[in-house]
Amino acid sequence: MSGKIRAKGPGGDPQADLARTLIGAIDDRETELARLSRLLHNEVSQVLSAIGLQLDLMRMDFKEQTPAIESRTAEIQTMLDQVIARLRTMSNELNPSAVERAGLHFALDQLVGKVRETFPGNVRLHFDPFVRVPMPVAGALYKIAECAVEAASRRPGCSELELQVKRQRNEIVLEVRHNGDSGDDARTLLPRLLMEHQASRNQIALHVKSLPDRGAVIRASCPVATTGVEQ
Repeated sequence: MSGKIRAKGPGGDPQADLARTLIGAIDDRETELARLSRLLHNEVSQVLSAIGLQLDLMRMDFKEQTPAIESRTAEIQTMLDQVIARLRTMSNELNPSAVERAGLHFALDQLVGKVRETFPGNVRLHFDPFVRVPMPVAGALYKIAECAVEAASRRPGCSELELQVKRQRNEIVLEVRHNGDSGDDARTLLPRLLMEHQASRNQIALHVKSLPDRGAVIRASCPVATTGVEQ
């Protein structure tokens, strides 16, 4: 069995309808947390850094007239540095996306390492070093990979997981291959719908192809022009 994943409309499977409602709530929450993260990192932290710079300039201007200003400004600067560091930590906690911080390759490396801690089989990642995928497509591909790996690792008989990111002709392609049972059930419903959601909102083509012996390949692809990858 193979084909393009297509989302069904409301009023069909009650479990699917509930899952879609949960996906909408998750999406709204992630959007709001990302907004708060950007506010803390891009505005509040930068204002505090500017205050610290002005404080340092004031220290240099008045250190001869007021010798005590050296120690006082140093104390205030230390407090500002501590607050800025805490704000950056909070920003990362609100929006922990490793993709945004270090790129898709690094994030998938981290994902594979995390999966290896609990998955009893083999997990491999092959990433073309010449592929560069900017946000937001990189974030969507990561979430698709995360969901595909989660669903595959739950399947009976799954002992092999392989992730691959490559360029084929004019497309960037993510493939997640597994050797488990390829049938759908309640355990894989939410991950499948999350993959559909990420694909549809980022113009990513999503297909699942069952393998002849056992297992399946989940393939997510988008044109190079869509990703903005340098050619």
